[in-house]
Amino acid sequence: MSEVIAIANQKGGVGKTTTAVNLAASLAVAEKRVLLIDADPQANATSHFGFRRNAYEYNIYHVLRGAKELRDIILKTQLNNLDIAPSNIGLVGLEKELYSKEYAQKELALKEKIKPSRDDYDYLIIDTPPTLGLITINALCAADSVIIPIQCEYFAMEGLAQLFNTVKMIKKTINPSLRVRGFLPTMYSSNNNLSKQVFSELKEHYPTQLFPVIGEDDEGEDYIYIPRNVKLAESPSFGKPVILYDVKSVGSFAYQNLAGAILGARVG
Repeated sequence: MSEVIAIANQKGGVGKTTTAVNLAASLAVAEKRVLLIDADPQANATSHFGFRRNAYEYNIYHVLRGAKELRDIILKTQLNNLDIAPSNIGLVGLEKELYSKEYAQKELALKEKIKPSRDDYDYLIIDTPPTLGLITINALCAADSVIIPIQCEYFAMEGLAQLFNTVKMIKKTINPSLRVRGFLPTMYSSNNNLSKQVFSELKEHYPTQLFPVIGEDDEGEDYIYIPRNVKLAESPSFGKPVILYDVKSVGSFAYQNLAGAILGARVG
């Protein structure tokens, strides 16, 4: 069975798109069939693979409003096992359209649209916008699990309670199988005391919500984190995930470790 994983946090700039893109790429390199669904109107996951807005006519907006099927918009990436459903700024206006009578439950639009394609992939990764609006709610209703990137900086925990309450509400009312896959500390720097403090607090208060390292990392750490890394920051400008841009970078290793943790503890 396939697994749908939403990458969500209503706080912007925490590494959602970086995580969605590079987790999807690392799973694909591990010979899993992966579909990356760009559900963010900013379309950064789409441009991360070098696709510009004039390179494709249809996107996830057309799927959600019923004009196209998901299979009609899928683009092939540089990786054989990785496809992407692109986004576009037009997705901004979708929330009003989802309130039309066409949908019995507007929160289930994305779930219904991806259902015919689930058997074609092992993993479907959804990149969400930095809000808890209807698009993110759709992603959580469609997902089996959610990964929450948490920036290792000041105000890291801000908004977590609201996101947890949203997940709890969705689990109770619409999607009882939804679970938190785990927290993913991002932008970690071992030279930064604040980074170390935030990571330490996460380990103290949420040890079961962190992803365990398979074996032990170079610094003897038991839990996976995403470091601040120049190669991770550069790779989008080259239209590549970091595993294709610099496979030996620490950023690439971090996301390969995350993919290993996902494969070692699959939902379902």
